[in-house]
Amino acid sequence: MRAAEAININDLRTLARKRLPRMVFDYIDGGAEDELTLRRSVDRFCDYEWVWNSLVDVSAIRTQTLVFGQPSAQPFFVSPTAASRLFHPMQGELATARAAQAACVPYSVSTLASHTIEDIAKAAPTIPKIIQVYVWKDRGLVRDFLARAKAAGYTGCVLTVDATVAGQRERDPRNGFSIPPSVNVKTATQALARPGYLFDLARSPKIGPANFQGVDTGGRDVMGVINELFDRTMTWKDAEWMAQEWGGPFAVKGISTAEDARKAVDSGASVVWLSNHGGRQIDTSVPVVDLVPDVRAAVTDRIEVIADGGVRRGSHVLKLIAQGATSVALGRACLYGLAAGGEAGVTRALDILAADVARLLALLGVPDMKDLDGRLLRARP
Repeated sequence: MRAAEAININDLRTLARKRLPRMVFDYIDGGAEDELTLRRSVDRFCDYEWVWNSLVDVSAIRTQTLVFGQPSAQPFFVSPTAASRLFHPMQGELATARAAQAACVPYSVSTLASHTIEDIAKAAPTIPKIIQVYVWKDRGLVRDFLARAKAAGYTGCVLTVDATVAGQRERDPRNGFSIPPSVNVKTATQALARPGYLFDLARSPKIGPANFQGVDTGGRDVMGVINELFDRTMTWKDAEWMAQEWGGPFAVKGISTAEDARKAVDSGASVVWLSNHGGRQIDTSVPVVDLVPDVRAAVTDRIEVIADGGVRRGSHVLKLIAQGATSVALGRACLYGLAAGGEAGVTRALDILAADVARLLALLGVPDMKDLDGRLLRARP
């Protein structure tokens, strides 16, 4: 099966698993500690069930929404994920950017991207682009990075606040995983089992944080950079400083409570982003689908609420929207597609979810997504 023949996101996951060495696939697929949050984030969607409107004209379906104040053709967009060339060494973020461009959905680019933000912007010249940042100990690095993003045409900025230290992701040390991947006694069998990936890796530049090539990372991998170079003293004052430094649409990502949502808005955020970091930070954290209503109630209608976590189907997207989210960010779904087939794989992931969303809106009798709310959603007792 090729990526273009995938029926659902799980098919793309299966293809990704066949193409990637185990250590790299597990880096996408794994979570923190016992991976309970990882599993429950997906399974919890099953506990919300639909009722529907009958005898509604659904000949035209409208799925548009706003992401960081900019139009998106779909109620979802691409979430920032680090070092995407790990999953497709030849294309990485460039493939994802081109697929997002074709789908007319925004793309959020990671601080730790493996292509420069300028090259990514060139690959997706007309869609809204959002830059994701952490607070580095060196504030000058942050200031310079934001200036580069503005110059390259990025219109939104998101501060991730749930990764001041790296979560305990136990698959990675068990597999001998590193960024870039290295072939040693522990990983040789995994790598040799995927010769096509090894061939692509050998023909590609070294994978690393392309936007900080002049920064001494001490040879650390992504988790090492998080633990050693990101600022653990970060507070709401830092979020306020960054919102002012950016001066445009600004989000705080990694929020889980209504109180913190209000603090984010008070600090200058126009967007509140609910996320449990894909189950990769705190295990047994509450699934995001359960967090949305309280946060939506805590902020005004002027504030966008973005949600992510466990999204594998269009029904998951619409359940988050019905709970009160403005839009939904996609992480693993796009990475599975990227690993399965590069740009074509990401395109297939976005097409699958777009078709899911349009079909379900028609079945629900809701021709315009802006009219979808919690009245059609029921929690199982």
